[in-house]
Amino acid sequence: GYAGPTELEAALTGSKVIVCTAGIAQKPGMSRDDLFNVNAGIMRGLATAFAKYAPKAVVCILSNPETALVPITAEVYKKAGVYDPRKLVGITALDVTRARTFYAEATGMDVEEVDVPVVGGHGGCAILPLFSKATPYVKLDDETIEKLDDHVQNAVTEVVDALAGAGSASLSMAYSAAQFAGIVIRGLKGESHTACAYVNEPYEDVQFFAHICTFGPEGVEK
Repeated sequence: GYAGPTELEAALTGSKVIVCTAGIAQKPGMSRDDLFNVNAGIMRGLATAFAKYAPKAVVCILSNPETALVPITAEVYKKAGVYDPRKLVGITALDVTRARTFYAEATGMDVEEVDVPVVGGHGGCAILPLFSKATPYVKLDDETIEKLDDHVQNAVTEVVDALAGAGSASLSMAYSAAQFAGIVIRGLKGESHTACAYVNEPYEDVQFFAHICTFGPEGVEK
């Protein structure tokens, strides 16, 4: 394996998919602004290396605050003259995993048999689970939907507080990221698959937005 900044060139050269998990994790009492103040510098340095050594790789960012770090990476790529919006995504798969899990619990279904798209952003009230688009669809009353929304949007805080600063949602993040990376890789191989991701696809006056995306040989197809 590779470790440390001196081995970035060897680690990145020839890569087709990069999953970035760098940065500190959220701790009790820490805001997204606090995370940004530390992780933005880390991300900028890594993005510079990505653009230099693997400019054609699909970069999948899991680091937080994702809604800020993805645009930062885009600006670094633009400055380097290698930006391709199809090849830069923020992983929102954990939001989808949580929405699926809580929806399955509320409806009494198997979590492996349900799907719930999640759009918007990746933090707090910007996370928008579309329970009205869930499959299989079960009509839920407004009170239940409100509780599910709150549960999905605040799940990370619940986990961080429960662990008392000893960690974050590491296992569920790893599982969700692995599932997402598999979809990207299968897309590169020519097998078209869909997944929710935070991408440079403007919605009204917002430049980046989490959409249901189709992945193919060039990354995000639509």
